[in-house]
Amino acid sequence: MTNKTNAKRRSRIRRHARVRKAVAGTEQRPRLAVFRSNRHVVAQVIDDTAGVTLAAASTQEADLIGGATSNKEAAATVGERIAERAKAAGVTTVVFDRGGFRFHGRVAALADAARSGGLEF
Repeated sequence: MTNKTNAKRRSRIRRHARVRKAVAGTEQRPRLAVFRSNRHVVAQVIDDTAGVTLAAASTQEADLIGGATSNKEAAATVGERIAERAKAAGVTTVVFDRGGFRFHGRVAALADAARSGGLEF
């Protein structure tokens, strides 16, 4: 990786650490963590007190791999799936962890789809 790429990654990790100081998932209100790469979007519902992932969804799932995986529509699909799987795990309220990324574009599309799918945050 180049110096510019390393600097951008370190900055995102620093921002994420700053967000994580204030945002923690509990059993009653787990954390909806989002990771965005150049090609994919991943979302997890995490109980930080127990250290377990309650639900997960990604654009790397077999039925999504065929189409585009790095656009807002794919992120919205992941948002719908994470809401569905979280509700199946008994979770209705979460705290949103944007992972150091701007709340914009794919991250916002995922969040909106999760809200419309029934998650509250």
